Amino acid sequence: MAIPVPIHLEERALQVRRSERRLLALAAGFVGVNAVAFSLAVSGGLEWRYLWAPAVWAAAFLGAHLVFDRFQPLRDPLLLPIVGLLSGWGLVLVDRLAPSFLVRQAVWVVMGVGAMMLLALWPRPRPGDPAGLRWLRRYRYTWLLAGLGLLGLTLIVGINPSGAGLRLWLGGRLPIIGPVHFQPSELLKLLMVVFLASYMAEKEGMIRFRFQRVGSLAIARPPLAYLAPLLLMWGVSLGLLAWQRDLGAATLFFVVFLILLYLASGRWEAVVSGLALLVGMAILAYLLPLDELNVVRLRVDSWLNPWRDAQGSSFQIVQSLLALASGGLVGQGVGQGFPTLIPVVHSDFAFAAAAEEWGLLGALAIVVCLAVLVYRGLRLALLARHPFSTFLAAGIASLLGTQSLIIMCGVTGLLPLTGVTLPFLSYGGSSLLVSSMMVGLLIKVSREVAAG
Repeated sequence: MAIPVPIHLEERALQVRRSERRLLALAAGFVGVNAVAFSLAVSGGLEWRYLWAPAVWAAAFLGAHLVFDRFQPLRDPLLLPIVGLLSGWGLVLVDRLAPSFLVRQAVWVVMGVGAMMLLALWPRPRPGDPAGLRWLRRYRYTWLLAGLGLLGLTLIVGINPSGAGLRLWLGGRLPIIGPVHFQPSELLKLLMVVFLASYMAEKEGMIRFRFQRVGSLAIARPPLAYLAPLLLMWGVSLGLLAWQRDLGAATLFFVVFLILLYLASGRWEAVVSGLALLVGMAILAYLLPLDELNVVRLRVDSWLNPWRDAQGSSFQIVQSLLALASGGLVGQGVGQGFPTLIPVVHSDFAFAAAAEEWGLLGALAIVVCLAVLVYRGLRLALLARHPFSTFLAAGIASLLGTQSLIIMCGVTGLLPLTGVTLPFLSYGGSSLLVSSMMVGLLIKVSREVAAG
């Protein structure tokens, strides 16, 4: 005999369905109009080669909406539409900036939607595990060690798809699709958040800082007995990333760790000390005369004065600033600007390309979408009933927000440039897949919150 669903939950599920459907329709309208405009701008007519990717995108997100309606009617109605809008916009951008990568990006979008649904729906909630997250919480060391193993493997058999530069990818060739590359550091970001959330949820009361008076000063004394395993695993991850010279991911790890440590300890002194340590390490890396640290010096010099070597080491950031300036309020129009003058624009500088062709209004729309995504994640953290769900949602929101802030500030010259992607918008299968997995976990937590 079926258990009747309370009427108020049925009404809430109906509201979620209606809100999500309307927002997805708006996203589809935006992506469709821009795909048509791009086709008209490039070819003077409507051609299927410019429209098939948005059609695949629409089918994937419509399918996700229908599946969620069937199996998880209680959820946050904003998460799927925001991801849909940004990833659809990203497909139009990839078609505009690097059309040879469009097939691969479309495949990654479909895979990302599938991974998001899998993590959101499986396993189903059970008594004592209202969010269905025990499998992540219980095997935290296993997941993290697996991620570290994949990252370490790049030191031995890693490749670079461009043929030169840092070997941060694993990959091979698949039938029909062609070369496929995966960056383990992207997956490690999520696994590190899972590890930190699980450990801090278990040891939250023991990680509280104690104070010891030395004369007239009160010095914070961290509980090393409980922080030691946490610092060890985090330090190994950070060391591997530094060895790879993946400075963007290393900085991201550091900042997210400080945020979660603050949530667990309640001490702002830990964050201030950590940020001071980060700045100190950056200054030391800039000053040390080591060839391995040349990239740090080049990026800091380009940030301090990009016009000193505008045709050389600062060429990317100078072209990015020019693109931002030429966009104006409403932009040049899709297919009408010159964003391809920026090297690697489809990956690191997607935000600059969007600002040039959609203007200040388009750039602000991207910022607002990402800000709302982060806000909804933090809201879920506040409302979650289980400590692990709280730390997990807060960690994912902090990760997405910090990554977005770092790359947008780097592209606009507010911070030194680091090699991270803008979630969902930039080209990059690894980033897109892992970011979709993060949102799938947020949707899973939102089920726990909505049902409670």
